[in-house]
Amino acid sequence: MTNQPYEDYDPYQQPPAQPQWGYEEQQYATQQWQGQTWETQTHAPVQAAQPQVPAAETAYMPQQAYAPAQQQAQQQPQQPAYTQQPQHPQHPQVPQHPQQAPHPQQAPQSAHTPPPAPAPGSGSAEPGSGYGRATLAGNARITDAQRARLEGRSPIIEPGMQPALLTGLLGLLLAVAAPISSYALVVPLVILQAVTAAGWFRLNGMWPARQGIALAFLGALAADAAVLVAGRDQAPAAILGPLGIWVLLSLVLQLRSHADPDTRMYGLMATVAASALAIIATGFLGADPDAASVGAAAVAVAVVARALPLPTVASVVVSVLAAAGAGIAVGGMTGVGTKGALIGAGAALCALAGHRAASYDYPSRFVHFTAGVALPLAAAAPAVWILGR
Repeated sequence: MTNQPYEDYDPYQQPPAQPQWGYEEQQYATQQWQGQTWETQTHAPVQAAQPQVPAAETAYMPQQAYAPAQQQAQQQPQQPAYTQQPQHPQHPQVPQHPQQAPHPQQAPQSAHTPPPAPAPGSGSAEPGSGYGRATLAGNARITDAQRARLEGRSPIIEPGMQPALLTGLLGLLLAVAAPISSYALVVPLVILQAVTAAGWFRLNGMWPARQGIALAFLGALAADAAVLVAGRDQAPAAILGPLGIWVLLSLVLQLRSHADPDTRMYGLMATVAASALAIIATGFLGADPDAASVGAAAVAVAVVARALPLPTVASVVVSVLAAAGAGIAVGGMTGVGTKGALIGAGAALCALAGHRAASYDYPSRFVHFTAGVALPLAAAAPAVWILGR
C-alpha cells in the first residue's frame, strides 16, 4: 500500500473539461491551474503541503530569455523549491539555471564598439570622422601651422622677394595707367581682382573653389562697371551696392549647399571675404587718378622694401618710410605735392596688413604668388580713395 497517498490525486491529470492538447497548448494551460504544479513520487501533493495561495503566485510561467537575471532572482523565492524535476514525455524538464540565459540587450561589446581612430601619420581619415585629408606628412588631424609649431618652426612664412617684385610690377602698371584714363586702369585692375579672389580661397585652404572664385570675380567686374557708368563722384555708392548684393548672393549660394553646417559657414565666410576684397580693389578706379598713382607706387616700393633681409620691426619702419618717400616723389610729378607722403604712408600700412595676412598659417608657394601678390594692393585701395579726397 505504498501508493495509497497517491490514489486520490494524480499530479499530471488534465482538467476534466479540457480536450486533448498539444505541447504548446499545455504550456498555456499550466498557467490556469489553481496551485497545481509538478510533483514527484517523493513529495506530497501541493494542496496538502502548502496553503492555498492565489494562482498568480503559484502558476508556472514559461521562462523568457529576455528577462533580466535580477528579476529572475527576485521571483525564485516565490516558487516552490524541489530537488528534482519530473521526467515526463509531455512536460520537458525546466532549465535549472534560467539566469544564464543570454540577454538580447547584453550583446558582446565588440559589436557596438566603434572602430579605432586612425593613428597619426596613417594618411587617411575615416568617413564621417570630421577630419580632412592630409596636408603634408599624412597626418589628417592637425593643420600645417600646428605641425610647424610642434616641430619648433614658425607658422608665419613671408612671401619673399619674387612675389614682392610681382606686386611692385603690378603696382607700377596701376600707377602708370591711372593718369591715362579709367579704361586703361581697368586692365591691370581686373588682373588684380582675379588674383585676389583666387588667392584668398587658396589661403583659406579651399582649392579648387571655382564657384566661389567666379562669384567673387563677377562681383568685382560688376563694381568696375558700376563705377565706369556712374563716374568717380558716385564711386562709394557704385562700390557698396555690388558689395551688398554679392554678400546676399553668397548667402543664398551657401543655403543651397548640401554640405554640413560647419562647412557651409566656412564657405560663406570665405566667399564673402573674397568678394569684399575683390570689390574694394575698385577703389583705385573710384579714387582721383593722381592719388591712385601715388598710392599704387607707394605700395610697390613698400612691399619690395618689406622683402629685404632685415629684422621685422626694422623692415616695417623702412617700408613705411620708403612708401612715404615714394609718395612725395610721385606726388611731385602728378601735382599732389607733399600730400603724397600721407597717401603713401597710409597705403603702405594697409599693404603691410595684407602682406601679413598672406604670410599666415604656413602658406604654400601658390599662396605666395596669388594672395601674397594681390592682397597688399587690394587692402590699400580704400586708403587710397579716402586719403586722396
